[in-house]
Formats: sequence, structure tokens, C-alpha cells
Amino acid sequence: MGTAPSSRFAGLEAFLAAQGQERLDWRYKGFGALATPSIDQVRAEGLPLSALGTPMMTIDIGAVADNLLSMAAWCSERGVTLAPHGKTTMAPVLWLGQLMAGCTAITVANGSQLRAARAFGVTALQLANELLDPADVAWVAAELAADPVFTFLSWVDSVAAVERMSAAVTTDGPPIPVCVEVGAAAGRTGARTAAAALEVAAAVRAAPRLALAGVAGYEGAVPGAAADGAGLQAVDDFLGLMLAVHQQLDGGYETERITLTAGGSAYFDRVAAVLGPFVRTDGTPVDVVLRSGAYVVHDDLHYSRITPSTRSAGPTLRSAIHVWASVLSRPEHDLVIIDAGRRDLPFDIDLPVVLAARRNGADPQLIPVNAHLTALNDQHAFVRIDSDSPLQVGDVLKLGLSHPCTAFDKWRAIPMVDSADAVDPRVTDVALTYF
Repeated sequence: MGTAPSSRFAGLEAFLAAQGQERLDWRYKGFGALATPSIDQVRAEGLPLSALGTPMMTIDIGAVADNLLSMAAWCSERGVTLAPHGKTTMAPVLWLGQLMAGCTAITVANGSQLRAARAFGVTALQLANELLDPADVAWVAAELAADPVFTFLSWVDSVAAVERMSAAVTTDGPPIPVCVEVGAAAGRTGARTAAAALEVAAAVRAAPRLALAGVAGYEGAVPGAAADGAGLQAVDDFLGLMLAVHQQLDGGYETERITLTAGGSAYFDRVAAVLGPFVRTDGTPVDVVLRSGAYVVHDDLHYSRITPSTRSAGPTLRSAIHVWASVLSRPEHDLVIIDAGRRDLPFDIDLPVVLAARRNGADPQLIPVNAHLTALNDQHAFVRIDSDSPLQVGDVLKLGLSHPCTAFDKWRAIPMVDSADAVDPRVTDVALTYF
């Protein structure tokens, strides 16, 4: 990923420059066999993926670049902005790429991620959650008071939350901007009715240390949400509730810009369609802000099935994440055991799929494979194969994954490769994660 100089990203670029001195050794899965080169050395020299151990997760930088450009163009065409969920990767090098591609902020999910993002040098943040820990609230207020460049947005969904936040602010400075969060019955957080949301908004306006900034919600948690007719209607109905709350609050906001924010990685097309037309150019500007996070790396299973492009309503995205695992044993004619398991692979939605196989050696080569995972142990996976398969001990399988959010948290250092489709991809950078 590029790190061209830019004052807006100066803190993040400085963090990544310092990260380049990090030694890649036994502390990071798959890197222990190296003569402890630094990330800077990898960036400068590169190395074949086969030089690293297995299991190993990789990020395809070509696919990432395509995804960044595709999503940026799609958002621009619809007049919406993107503050992607950083929790998906917690990888500063990917966040920088997203910001350089036009994202207006990074979204985080809790106080721990918020503090990490500030340590990375990110200057524009949204917390897509309730900020209630008094220490975190006081810290945010102090950050806003000390840094005029820092912008922040949080959510509230109850009068109790408003009172708790307001009481925790101990620093003189600008009020903390908050959105009223709207929810759905039997859903997750959020005021369940327009009347309840308006009551929360009134409490915000009465709190001198908070400022009413907009309306927020998460359509992915709406009961019945699905990528079919009835499911999409449930999503639209929820977004309509958000819009109704906004229209009743219009004229009562306390910030220079109004924020309407929704949009996970499955239904962001509906957010653009329902809320996008209400972006205003007269009066107080209204920003419709998506928070989709998985788009940057996509996947081969879960999101590939439900992303808006599957209904011709979103950008075309490519899977950029894979795990490479070695065959440890072929104890039966139609079974191999590989060296990746629950500690290495996401399995909360789908088991990984086998995409390809490589035979290492002086001249690495792809070998034909027809295989599928059937079960995982902590450090092993069971893979069924054809009884006449050429797979043998030592061969390496390339696995497609499902749900990036539960893939990245298993890896502290992830090689970034020029192309995951190459026989032996070249490592050009290393993404460190901070979970």
C-alpha cells in the first residue's frame, strides 16, 4: 500500500513508518524461520510466500486496490460518503489505503478500538456504539479539547445514556457530537420507536456537554433482513424509520453538518437508495455516511453471496484474503489433514473452501485438486479428497474464507502479496493488526 505524504494522514503515515522497524520473528505465526528481517526489509526486497511457514493468511494487494477504487466510485456516483468499520481488519496499513481512496473517517466499535485508532494517528473517527464508560467519555472530551483537527461522532439510544455521558465530561471544550440511534424491535441497540428517539434527542439538546449531530442505525441487525424481496423490504422499512426521525428532528440539530449513518456490508445499496436522496445542498448539509467494512478485502463465501452486486446494485468486489495450509498427513485414501484449524481460520458462518493446491520445490507448481473441508480442530482441519487425488504430504492448499471480521483477529502479522493467483506469490508488505 502506498504511503504518499499528506498532512491529513501524517499521523497514520508516521505510525506506519515506525512500524517498518518491527522485527518479524517467532512472535508472529509463520515468520519464525526467517532471519528476523524487519517489515521495511520485506517492503524493500520482497520474498516468495513459500519462504514463510504455514498456516499463513495473506492479503492480495491487487484485489484490495480494485475494491478501494470500485467502492469509492460507487459512493461518489450516489453522493454518499464512507466511514468504513475499522474493526473488520484493525490493520492501520489498510485503513490508510481506505482513507487515501476517499473515506472520510474510520468507524470503530468500542473504547479499546477508539484508543487504538487515535494511537495510530487517525484524526476522524465514528464510534458506532454507545460510549458509556466514564473514563472513555472523559478521554474523548479531552482529546477534542486538545486537538482541533480531531473529529468524533458517537451514538446514544436512551436518556440514561445521555445522562451518563454528560456527567462523565470533566474537560472544558467543544461538546461531544452524538447521533440518536434508531433500532428495531427484537433487534440490537437503538430506540425502538420514533417517539423514543425524539425523547433521546430532547435529552441531548438539554445536555450542555453533548451536541445533537444526526441519526444512526444498523440495518443488518433488523429481524428478517435478507437479500430477497421480503428481507430487503424489512431493511427499507427500518431505513424509513430512521428517515422519519431525521425529518422530525430537522431544524433541531446542533452541529454544522448533519449525519445520517447506516450501511453494513450487505445492504449498503439500500441505504444509498433510501437515505441518499436526502443529502441536502441548501441549509445545513446532510451527509449520508455508510460504514461498510468488509468490502476492502471481501471474501469467497459469506459476503460473496450477499453483497449488493449479486442483485446488480453494488460495486464488483474481489476476495483478497486467503489462508495457505500444508498437508500434514494422508491417513486415508480420501482424507488429508492440514495444519490450519480454529486458531487460524474463521468458522462462525462457513468452513473455508479449497481453491487451489501448490507443490513446493525448486520449481513450485499448481496441482489439480478437488477437495472440501469437513471439520476443524484447534490446529488441524479435515479435508476430503478424491481417492485418486495427487495430493501428498507437504503440498500446500490455498483456502478461501468466509467473514473477514473473524479472520483478521486470528493474525497479528499478515503478508501482503502481489497476487494470490500466482503459483508462489511475492510478499511486498506486512499488515500488523491490533485486536
